[in-house]
Amino acid sequence: MDKIKILIDEQTVDKRINELGEQISADYAGVSELHLVCVLKGGAFFMCELAKRITVPVSLDFMSVSSYGSETKSSGVVKIVKDLDEPLKDKDVLVVEDIVDSGRTLSYLLEIIRNRGPKSVKLCTLLDKPDRRVMDVKVDYTAFEIPDEFVVGYGLDYDQKYRNLPYIGVLNEQ
Repeated sequence: MDKIKILIDEQTVDKRINELGEQISADYAGVSELHLVCVLKGGAFFMCELAKRITVPVSLDFMSVSSYGSETKSSGVVKIVKDLDEPLKDKDVLVVEDIVDSGRTLSYLLEIIRNRGPKSVKLCTLLDKPDRRVMDVKVDYTAFEIPDEFVVGYGLDYDQKYRNLPYIGVLNEQ
């Protein structure tokens, strides 16, 4: 049995996503469309909630990647498992991620996206673990900065479990 300690409760997550939606809407006021790119699977919950709170027109697309290396550490070499459905040329792109930790995979992914000719690229993450960063990744919008603990909920999983928790919790195996 796994024990989960609540790190960020549902109401706090909801309030912060509202604030991010307002900030992003203000920053992109006047654009014809903001193209949200979700990194699957973990980012899906966050992106859907965030999209509902952005007042400028949005379009959504999804990418799934896997990184090679040992099971616990990403090598940063990315294999695209599911690519985008839409071209990015001349679009204002906001990459939506569940968590940024080492930055290896995301650094590579952002390079791939920038090479596809978007007008602009920014990064939004639900959670940021700066203590784990080994690659310099600029995060434009962060909901929460967290300590280096294994977290689940709100899209984040452990062995495909706990994604549907409405809060962010720290997993303690028992």
